Amino acid sequence: MTGEHTGDRREVPAPFAAALASLRERRLRGDVHLAEIPGPSRIAPWSVALEGDVVSPDVSDGPAGDTDAGEVATGRFVVLHDPDGQETWQGTFRVVTLVRATLEPELAADPLLADVAWSWVTETLEASPAGAHALGGTVTRVLSQSFGALGSTPDAVDLEIRASWTPEDTDLGAHLAVWADLMTTAGGVPPLPDGVTALPSRPRSAP
Repeated sequence: MTGEHTGDRREVPAPFAAALASLRERRLRGDVHLAEIPGPSRIAPWSVALEGDVVSPDVSDGPAGDTDAGEVATGRFVVLHDPDGQETWQGTFRVVTLVRATLEPELAADPLLADVAWSWVTETLEASPAGAHALGGTVTRVLSQSFGALGSTPDAVDLEIRASWTPEDTDLGAHLAVWADLMTTAGGVPPLPDGVTALPSRPRSAP
């Protein structure tokens, strides 16, 4: 995990280097697969980005080629760093997350779906040691209905959660774990029992 600088090559700021180290050292549960991707180039001088997916436990150990079929949630985790700070961030770092999952179609008409999905964000952050402030985001749901030759395809609800916040220190590994927990929650994967240590994530090739 290298991070990116959007301008000329300069020495990596110490806080950003510490943040990268904390991300490298963090170990997530084995059904969360990560890959580094290019970070955004216009929002902040320094950035790092990861994409991830959650594979359903009942197929994650199946034959090669089954991984896509077992994917229950996907997402993106971006860290932005501006040594000068940005007013809207209320700090020098900003964590930007995206989580996508497909839910049961009967949830499409549930007026509380967005509220419940956002509560996953707030409750996961509150339960984590990751200190954060200036939290904001959106919850979007789309009902997909198929017609004609695709008429036999079941209806589906696609849920998208976008959330960003400002971390209170450079231990961004804790924030990475928050995002991973959000993906598993959205994907309907049960939490790990107390006392069970997750296996390290398997590396996945970037597309």
